[in-house]
Amino acid sequence: MEVIREPAAMRSWSRRHRMAGRSIALVPTMGFLHEGHLSLISQARSCADITVVSIYVNPGQFSPSEDLSTYPSDVPGDLLKLSHTAIVDAVFCPPNLYDYQQRNNHAAEPSSGTTTKANDGRAAMISCIEEASSVEDDDDGSGHETWIRVEKLEQGLCGKSRPVFFRGVATVVAKLFHIVEPDVAIFGKKDYQQWRIICRMVRDLDFAVKIIGSEIIREPDGLALSSRNVRLSPEEREKALSINRSLLRAKDAAQSGQINCEELKSSVVQMITEAGGRIDYAEIVDQESLKPMEKIKSPVVICVAAWFGNVRLIDNMEVVL
Repeated sequence: MEVIREPAAMRSWSRRHRMAGRSIALVPTMGFLHEGHLSLISQARSCADITVVSIYVNPGQFSPSEDLSTYPSDVPGDLLKLSHTAIVDAVFCPPNLYDYQQRNNHAAEPSSGTTTKANDGRAAMISCIEEASSVEDDDDGSGHETWIRVEKLEQGLCGKSRPVFFRGVATVVAKLFHIVEPDVAIFGKKDYQQWRIICRMVRDLDFAVKIIGSEIIREPDGLALSSRNVRLSPEEREKALSINRSLLRAKDAAQSGQINCEELKSSVVQMITEAGGRIDYAEIVDQESLKPMEKIKSPVVICVAAWFGNVRLIDNMEVVL
């Protein structure tokens, strides 16, 4: 298993394998790997000859007030786990994908929350990338300025409370695709909106990459695997089980004939709040367009984001009647 840090070296490595006729699968991650990530890697191996895993905590998808500084990281442990799989051919773990002048990784360092003004005068959140550039008075124009927006799909669900998140995700994934040049990329469907946004970006911009969505991996008690789970106290973790339970109850109700989405959402919200969670959103949306539904008339997904303590968890469940 090769560990590659520089984009140019990663691109050269991939091209050597492609010239030899080998197909490449990419599994993008932000590290602190768990069984959910390892399941993506196993799926990747069945889709291509060569498997590449990227490890990069992307500051472009965090606003300065979010949890970039506390996002869990264990790169040595991640590399050990990946080597033990015996199916990963390369790990791409760049120090900074936005540092174009190698400025000591300042762009990856978050600081206090701040806002700036959009052209129309409205307050607009900025990412850690832009804040770092403003702190450094980047007058020479060398900082990162280009962002990819999937405009409609990014607006609802997580996009409401995290306005910079999906442009940061789309941008860094596009960068990874250009660097690794994979034939296939695997994304977990726990981040359902993210998966759909990447699918649309690939379609709209004609990336020669097949996107595969992998099903959610859960703990035996039903909690969706997440790198943030380690930040839950034992009591908070027990309360967080209400998310999956509420989704299962809503799915059962829908399959039993309850197709009124407002009533189904209310049941989800009630179960989570009674357990002590704080709802960010609970929505029932069309699986393709992510538009909110009033009644279930087509395949939908029930999406939830909720806080337990200072940890924000997301989960979802597809429903096809």
